[in-house]
Amino acid sequence: MTSDPLILVVDDLAPNVRLLEAVLSPRGFRVATASSGEEALDVLSKEYPDVVLLDILMPGMDGYEVCRRIREDPGTAFLPVIMITASGEQEKIRAIESGADDFVNKPFDQAELLARVRSLVRVKRYHDTIQQQAGELARWNRELEQRVQDQIEQLDRVSRLRRFLPAQLADLIISSGD
Repeated sequence: MTSDPLILVVDDLAPNVRLLEAVLSPRGFRVATASSGEEALDVLSKEYPDVVLLDILMPGMDGYEVCRRIREDPGTAFLPVIMITASGEQEKIRAIESGADDFVNKPFDQAELLARVRSLVRVKRYHDTIQQQAGELARWNRELEQRVQDQIEQLDRVSRLRRFLPAQLADLIISSGD
């Protein structure tokens, strides 16, 4: 990994945010925080985290809506989201249906949370690498298409020259670059 992974922690309760920071920071994660769904979306417009840890039950915009909006935005559609809540099994199903990649119950087991975060950071880094390679491949394809087009134009010029000049003279003019 090139830099420490950035984790966006979204929870309306400051003690929960501090707890997650205390778990993540000493283990090599940078932490950005938001205390509401609206603030989380604002942070996502400026920062590029590797994973979002998202509380479900928040005043205003709940975690489900935040997750749906993350999935709707092409820039964050593949951003891994782990939803965290003290609620039961029904909440887990709704979390997955809203687009969450994983789910952790409160109170959470630190080792389990860290394992899930590391796993999704790894997946995100793979995705980022694939996106970068796809961009490079597209650039190379454009360059190759341009080279082919240039060669076709060159062949066309040679063909026209050979219609009006002897082959040896046409070859001499072409090889001189004129």
